[in-house]
Amino acid sequence: MSDEKETFTSGVYLRFKSVWRGTYEQRKRRLRKNDVSSEPFGKNRDPKPLSETLASITSDFGWTSMLAESAIAQNWPDLVGNTLAEHARVLEVSAGVIRVQCDSTAWATELRRLRSHVLTRIHEEYPEAQIEEIKFIAPNAPSWKHGPKSIPGRGPRDTYG
Repeated sequence: MSDEKETFTSGVYLRFKSVWRGTYEQRKRRLRKNDVSSEPFGKNRDPKPLSETLASITSDFGWTSMLAESAIAQNWPDLVGNTLAEHARVLEVSAGVIRVQCDSTAWATELRRLRSHVLTRIHEEYPEAQIEEIKFIAPNAPSWKHGPKSIPGRGPRDTYG
C-alpha cells in the first residue's frame, strides 16, 4: 500500500514540476525577449501615469464598453441638448440598445425623427459603447384593469366613439 502511495505522490510531484517548470521557463523567455529586468532601477521600470494604468486595466478586463455606456447615460444632455434632455431621460443602456423614457408621445415622436442624428453623435463620441439602436418609449396608456374585481380580456373596445 505504501508503494502505491509513494508512486502516486512521486507522479503528482513530477507532474507539478513539469507544469511549473514550463511556466517558469516561458516567463524567463518572455523576460529575455522583452529585455525587462527585475532590478529596481532597470530598463523600462519607470512609473507610468495613473490614466495610462487605468486605461490598460479597463481594456484588459473588457470594461471599456460598460464605461462608455455609463458615460452616454451621464452625458445625455450634452448629446441631445438641454431642451430634449428635459423631456427624455435614459432608462437603460445595455447590449447595444439605449432605452429612453419620454414625457409625452409628442416628444417620443420628435426623438424618433432625430434618431439617426443622435446615433451618429453617439458613434462619433463613444465608439467603444457599440450602440446599435435607440428605443424611445412614450408614457404608458391608461390601464383599464383596476381593482381586485377586474376581469381578463381585451377591455373596452368602443369607448372613444
